[in-house]
Amino acid sequence: MTKNLASVGIITALALLGACAKTGEIDSSGGITAARSACPAVAIPASTGDVTLFNPVNSRDARAIDVVASITNLRDTCADVGSDVSAAATFEVQARRTSSVGARDVVLPYFVTIVRGGDTVVAKRLSRVALHFNEGQLRTTASATGGALIDRASATLPQDVQDKLQRKRKAADADASIDPLSQPDVRAAVARVSFEALIGFQLTPEQLQYNVTR
Repeated sequence: MTKNLASVGIITALALLGACAKTGEIDSSGGITAARSACPAVAIPASTGDVTLFNPVNSRDARAIDVVASITNLRDTCADVGSDVSAAATFEVQARRTSSVGARDVVLPYFVTIVRGGDTVVAKRLSRVALHFNEGQLRTTASATGGALIDRASATLPQDVQDKLQRKRKAADADASIDPLSQPDVRAAVARVSFEALIGFQLTPEQLQYNVTR
């Protein structure tokens, strides 16, 4: 379960097995060791990392482009201790305007969505980033930071699934060459403890269509 998600928080937790080998590696005892980290992996969904503002608003003519902004330099840190996994993330929004006349402030909405198992939205939070252009300035950058806690138990594989993955196998065993991750119940269990954190601009349907088709 995701909790204490800050307004600009970004966090994901992956399944825990406590191993140090490569995923799917067969160890010397005959088991399969899967290495997973509780620390975050963050991503920007396709077509949501950029936003274009037009003037007039309803125009989509290239000559009407007013401001273009992009999310970039997405970084995360992780404190993997205790009963929770604590993470923080930073990112920048780089923006360009077409006219340098006058000082100007632009506020852009963005989302942070936590997805579990690849298709279940656990939480979504909207926030805003403020950009300021000085007189004569065409480009500017703003930064944002945030964090969240993930309950370690919700990101940890049940012991019986860990046992299936790490059970010692001998060459003579009928299932010696079968990858446990190919079993539907194991695959489903791994999905349940796998989380993704997605961050992007909160686009209108028209803005999203523009990004997809440009």
